Amino acid sequence: MPETNSTAIKTVWLAVLVIIIDQITKYIAVSNLTFAEPVAVMPYLNWTLVYNYGAAFSFLADMGGWQRWFFAGLAIVVSAILMFWLSKLPSKITAEVWGINLVLGGAIGNVIDRFLAGRVTDFVDFYIGTWHYATFNVADVAITVGAGLLILSEFVLKPKQKKQAEVADS
Repeated sequence: MPETNSTAIKTVWLAVLVIIIDQITKYIAVSNLTFAEPVAVMPYLNWTLVYNYGAAFSFLADMGGWQRWFFAGLAIVVSAILMFWLSKLPSKITAEVWGINLVLGGAIGNVIDRFLAGRVTDFVDFYIGTWHYATFNVADVAITVGAGLLILSEFVLKPKQKKQAEVADS
């Protein structure tokens, strides 16, 4: 295994930053918002405190409690895989490294909620007219942006770099 200092594992501070921001914003939401009472921030955006006992879009939320441990365990396994992935990458901040750290930080941010409260705290309520998107949090944003960066890296940036390397070699 490569030396830790020469791998992207040292960029895990990015994931830690996501966790800290996520937990602080959730604390502020719980401390200042009343459950299920929207507070208008701007057109199309409310702060609305809700709790998610399931996964994305409250998937499996009403299943009696086993899902808490299932999703917590899943997040821990995914986090371990992401840490291993970082340990195999060079110590260079790329879209891939950003993506991994954002997903890692978001996953851990939400798993902290699951362990401490048995639910995930959500508070960002985006809407158009009477249609509301699923309420979410900073961890969810990090996971979504991180996944987007990983897709961008894998399907756009890496093939472009490979093509450029092939042109340079010929």
